Amino acid sequence: MNGIRIYPQALLLYGVPLLLLLLNLVLFALMGADKRRARLGKRRVPEKTLFLLAVLGGAPGGTLGMSVFRHKTKHWYFAWGFPALAVLQIGLAAWLVLRRLVP
Repeated sequence: MNGIRIYPQALLLYGVPLLLLLLNLVLFALMGADKRRARLGKRRVPEKTLFLLAVLGGAPGGTLGMSVFRHKTKHWYFAWGFPALAVLQIGLAAWLVLRRLVP
């Protein structure tokens, strides 16, 4: 019997972008959920969690979530940190694609 073969090129080509998309969707949703919880006076999503997901690759989704839900926009470390991370992450992805390190 042959097992499932995982090719490193396929993982890089499909797995990493899918993981980043998932991270961005999760952080976007968490920004909305945290805003809702704040309004209802419920337990909030820790800021450490939001920043961890942003650093791991979800900064564009987090930045979009900040804008759409108008959440965390008064905190300078979110208002400047998330967009700065997003620019870095998008720039890195573009550089990798243009340098053909990611086919």
